[in-house]
Amino acid sequence: MIIFHIDANSAYLSWEAALRLEQGARTDLRNIPSVIGGDPEKRSGIVLAKSIPAKKYGVKTGETLYEARQKCPELTVIPPNYDLYLKCSNAMYEMLCLYSSKVQRYSIDECFLDYTESEKIFGRPIDAALTIKERIKSELGFTVNIGISANKLLAKMASEFEKPDKIHTLFPEEMEFKLWPLPIEDLFMVGRATSKKLRKININTIGELAHTNVLYLKTLLKSHGIVIWNYANGIDYSPVHNNDEIIQKGLGNSTTIPFDITNREEAYMFLLALTERVSMRLRSFNCLCSLISVSIKTDSFIRYSHQAKLNTPTDSTTGIFNSVKKLFNEVWKCEPIRHLGIRVSEFISKDFYQLSFFDSTENSQNLDRTIDMIRKKYGDRSLVRSCFIHSNISPFQGGVNEEDYPMMSSLL
Repeated sequence: MIIFHIDANSAYLSWEAALRLEQGARTDLRNIPSVIGGDPEKRSGIVLAKSIPAKKYGVKTGETLYEARQKCPELTVIPPNYDLYLKCSNAMYEMLCLYSSKVQRYSIDECFLDYTESEKIFGRPIDAALTIKERIKSELGFTVNIGISANKLLAKMASEFEKPDKIHTLFPEEMEFKLWPLPIEDLFMVGRATSKKLRKININTIGELAHTNVLYLKTLLKSHGIVIWNYANGIDYSPVHNNDEIIQKGLGNSTTIPFDITNREEAYMFLLALTERVSMRLRSFNCLCSLISVSIKTDSFIRYSHQAKLNTPTDSTTGIFNSVKKLFNEVWKCEPIRHLGIRVSEFISKDFYQLSFFDSTENSQNLDRTIDMIRKKYGDRSLVRSCFIHSNISPFQGGVNEEDYPMMSSLL
């Protein structure tokens, strides 16, 4: 197998910069401290993408614009242009399809390409990658990194090496000197909470994780320990699926309640109804979520929210609802509630995240799958939780004003 991972460098900012240069702008946003995000007049919102000069000031993707301006007062802030991003993403995808019959969109700014059969037509992988990279630069006006390996995981890790406008390989025989010396935080699916636990037991590099007893990691991190041990050892069997749609990176559900909620148990009922809808849609996309948020609007129309990153990605209704309840309890200030919402994001394809046979949630997953199948065959109302039977609340009936809001990629 020969897999490419193509990742647009600072995608939103690069696409905006390319458009402006095409329209006659004299300054390339990529060469000055600049970011895409929020409302530059109100200084609201978060940083969606940053230039390399902005990075040198310590500006980080995901932080607030206020924090970014504190680090770099002369920062240029450009509001997002989602129509442009989709157009550029489509153009990149269409070009990649010229080089393989198997191209999978992983997000709005990255794709996997199975080059295995294409080698007979286009020659050595490194030469084809160079051709693709230069064509994207000259014809579409932005740069990409391309990672090449024997599977999707290692190809993605390779594309994260030195940026921008680079090609890197990371084949299994190269892991010892290219991957294993890297800090544990550089491994795909190792976040801050996981890295903190690993460093506490003196696992500081990817190589040290790869050589740790897998059963010990299972004890420490449950099924997620098995997953990251596999990743540290370059193990990934997920195929490149043909997919011309961008994988959704966020799903939400919210409701305006016909009466003000004043007690916790009533709020739980509405949150469960919302969770039912979101988790079913999440499973239909064959994805797991790793970030959950809860939003509240009070009777005084004051809105606030709270979110948390999961140690282990999930698509379980029960697992998501337990996190939703915890977040709600942490943030609710006991005011009367007129509107509730939940959102799940930071998705990963189930094909990419292989749960191991050690995973203890198999029964829950089987139950969720069975419920989904019954509802799909006989209708949403064919199977409901007993707590809704004598209630005017239902995740599928018209007792509440529900709003579904799918979100594309990380454009949140």
